[in-house]
This record gives sequence, structure tokens and C-alpha cells, in this order.
Amino acid sequence: MASGLGQPQMATLRGLGALLLLLLPSGNQLPSEQPRTPCQLTMEYQYDSFYVEDIAHCFTKCSQWGSEPCDVDNLQRYWLHYESYLVERSSMEIVNMPFVKALVQNVSTDLSEDLLFSLKSSQVPRQVAKDEEEPPDRVRLPKSLFATLPNNGSTVRLAITVLDINMGDVFKGPRLLLDEGSRVLNNHVVGLRVGHTPITGLSEPLEITFSHQRQPPNMILTCVFWDRTKGDWNSKGCSTELGPERTVCRCDHLTFFALLLRPVLDMATVQVLTRISQAGCGVSMIFLAFTMLLYTILRLSLQRFKSEDAPKIHVALSGSLFLLNLAFLVNSGSSSQGSPASCRVRAAIFHYFLLCTFTWMGLEAFHLYLLTIRVFNTYFGHYFLKLGLLGWGLPALVVIGTGSANSYGLYTIRDQENRTSLELCWFQKEAALYVTVHSYFLITFLFSAGVLAMVAWKIFSLSSVTAGKEPGQNWKAVLTVLGLSSLVGMTWGLAILTPLGLSTIYVFALLNSLQGVFIFCWFTILYFPTQSTTSSSSGTARLDQAHSMSQE
Repeated sequence: MASGLGQPQMATLRGLGALLLLLLPSGNQLPSEQPRTPCQLTMEYQYDSFYVEDIAHCFTKCSQWGSEPCDVDNLQRYWLHYESYLVERSSMEIVNMPFVKALVQNVSTDLSEDLLFSLKSSQVPRQVAKDEEEPPDRVRLPKSLFATLPNNGSTVRLAITVLDINMGDVFKGPRLLLDEGSRVLNNHVVGLRVGHTPITGLSEPLEITFSHQRQPPNMILTCVFWDRTKGDWNSKGCSTELGPERTVCRCDHLTFFALLLRPVLDMATVQVLTRISQAGCGVSMIFLAFTMLLYTILRLSLQRFKSEDAPKIHVALSGSLFLLNLAFLVNSGSSSQGSPASCRVRAAIFHYFLLCTFTWMGLEAFHLYLLTIRVFNTYFGHYFLKLGLLGWGLPALVVIGTGSANSYGLYTIRDQENRTSLELCWFQKEAALYVTVHSYFLITFLFSAGVLAMVAWKIFSLSSVTAGKEPGQNWKAVLTVLGLSSLVGMTWGLAILTPLGLSTIYVFALLNSLQGVFIFCWFTILYFPTQSTTSSSSGTARLDQAHSMSQE
């Protein structure tokens, strides 16, 4: 057929073919359109309204759990330059976007009074009239600030910006990302810019007032500014005036400011708590060793101890708690030494024995439930063997999974001046800590607390019936419940109360580290050497025997 075409037709076909090749997508000839990644800021900084709003959404997208690729450092520089743009090149007077609100206006350098602006988070910043009531969130710029400016004209450009940085990583800095419990209050950052040149060393500081709810006594608020050189928050040049529901920040320069909320754990407090815990753990280890030795003696001297399960569970808990205390002493004393690999191993060992302790406390509660609540039909073949597999095996599976996710590493606690207060080989991924420690503990603690509450109700009901016949039954009931609470780990529940203040932290550190002493006392009362008389008062040892016999 081609032979039937003339030269003009052939030329036309070749032209159309070439045009088709150009239009069709080809591997290396026409680049495919790449997906937009505004949070990486690969292009030159742009500040038109559409682009600014697009970049502002990165406050929610850029986090350790987010899937959006982000360049956090570049995003922070973008917003630092944004105020310079508003002052020097923008004709806008108001910016009102979901995450960014700004006021830009000309101000006379010859002022007779200070300037006051409202910083209400849901509104664009606005100037407050002289006869108007002062808003709860505000910034006060002293008139002396404008008098010191270079006399290039009668007015100067002023920009006040409020950023809602949300819960992402932008404007968090290394310290907040590492310190558990620290955050920017209300996620609000306030930026101030006057004129073309940076303003520092003010003789009369500016004032920013942040309103807030009453904070727990173990948290402290600190006024900070964004240090461009360090890429982190810094408090130098700022003072903090604390109030129950408002905090006043006074700073001698203009930049981006925020109010940080951080736990009160200064170096002195951490060192005291560490010494209390180390001393308590050392004492507990001695008494736990006595408990295991006493069990060995009784097992060799009394035939029934070879078949009873309750003493075996007590000793298994004592062993796991002994090894946990030992791991803590080694970890707190040498965490900063050695290679990262050895630190991860120490963290895994510490994590394992912690979970073993939680598990055996839960198994103590389960055994107590069988003894006192579900009295009938409690036969289980190879009962203690199954408990042992669960008590030692389940924590091992959790630790293996956690280690496979590379969650262990050096954990640093810092004080308010960013000095290292304590280093531990522990978790470097906060999510893994919440799932494998906090949630694990909460499940076992709630189960143990529920069982203990039911047992206490039965004990006190029984004591109220026999109180007239046998004096002192109420005291015996109280001591019995306290002894059982040491087995099921109620002292660990004090961790829930630590946000109430430093006093509860000290009580938790002291009582929890002495759990081994309480277990030894309870074991001694139950089994050595006047067991028959003691068990009749408490009832627990007698139930232990009955349950063991029911399994034989």
C-alpha cells in the first residue's frame, strides 16, 4: 500500500508520526509530573497566600507518626523569614488562615504610650484601645522600643504573627522531642518584628501574657524564644512571672516566643530520687534473698512445701523482683558507659525483668482469685508449670518484638537548663514505651486491683461477723489486706498519683523500692515458724493449702 502513496503524502505521514512520538509519554524524554511535596520546601521560598496556607498545613502533617516527607529545619526557616517578608515586601495588613494569623501595620516612632495588642488565638491580632479592658492574651510593646530605632522616618512597619504549630515536629526542637511530657503550651508561637533590622538588648523589655488553666504542681512554665543559631528554644534574655492562670514573659529582644510546659525534674531532684531508689532496691534485694532462702529451708524440711503452689508463686515474684532491682542498679550506675549495642542489651534486660515482675504480680492476683472468689472447680493440670511459662515466657516475646523494632537506646532526662540529669539505657521510641510498659502495667494493675477489692470485701465482711467473738479482727483484716497488696503490686499504682506533685513522687520511689521488704514480712508471717496460729488469723495460708490439695 505504501507504494501507492505519493511523495507529499509520505512526507505528511512522517510529520504526523514524529508529532505523535513527541506527544506520547516516553521513558527518558518527558519527565512525569512529580507529586507535590510542599513540606519539603524544595523550591525557593514563596509567600503568596495560596502557598503560605499550603505550607501551614505542614504543622499537622510533619510528625513522627505522619507519612508526609518533611524538612523540619527548612520549614522553621521559612516561618522565620515570613515575618521579614511581611515587614519589608508585603502590602497585606491582615493574614487570617487556619494556622497563621498576623497583623501588619505602620506605627509612629514618636509614641507617648506603650502599644497593647490582643493575641486571642481564634482571632487576628489587633491593637487594643486605651480605654478598653486588657485581654487575657496580649503583648505590650514599650514606647522606648520605637524611640531607639534608627531615625529613617516617622513610621515603622510592625508585624505580629501567631502560629498554631499543632502537635507536629515543627518548632519543637531537639529538647521537646526527647523530653517526655514537655510541650509548647496551647501549641501557640508568637512572632514579633519591627522594622528591617533585628532588635536586641532592650532597656525596657516587651511583655507577652499567656493565659492558661491551672497546671499540676510537678509541671513548670518557662518563657522561651526560638534561637536561630541552635535551632531550639532558649530562655536567655527572658524572665518568667508565674501566676495560677496566667504567665507573663518579659524579653529584651524581638523574635518568635512561646511558653514551654515541662516536668519539674531538676538535677538535684533526680539525684535524690535515684539515691532513694538505689538504697531501697539494695535493701529489698537483701530481704528478697532472705525470702528465697527461707523458702528453700522450708522446702527441704517440710514435705508439703514440695507440692504447694502458693509459696512457689511468691518465690517466683521474689526472684523476678530481685533481678529487676539488680538490673536497675546496674543500669542507673553504668548507662552512659559502653557501646550503643551494650546499652540496648541492658535496656532489654531491664525491660524483661520489669515485665516479669508485672506478670507475676498479675499471677499472684489470679491465684488469689482462685483461692477466695472461685473456690470450686479450680483444678488445673500442671498448674505451676503453666504459670511459669506465662510468667517468664510472655515478657520474653514482648522484649523480642520490641528489640526487633530497634526501640531500645540511651534515654536522657534533662533539667530546665537543658543539662543532663540522668541517663538510662531504656527506650528511644516513645510509642513502644507506652504500648509495652504503660499499657502492660495498666492491664495487670487494674486486674490486680479488682481482685484485691473483692478479696478485701470478703475479708472485712467476715471480720465484721466474728468481731464480737474474737477481738482485734478488724486490725487483722487490715494487716491481711496490706500484706496481699504487697504481693499484687499496689505500691506500683502510686505512679498514677505522681502528677499531683513532688511529694507523691518521693512516696512512690520509697514505697515501691521497698516492696521486697513487704513481701518478706508477709512470707514470714504466713509460713515461719508459727504458721498454724498465724494462718488461722489471716486465713490465706489455710486457703493456699486447700487449693494445693485440690490440685493433687
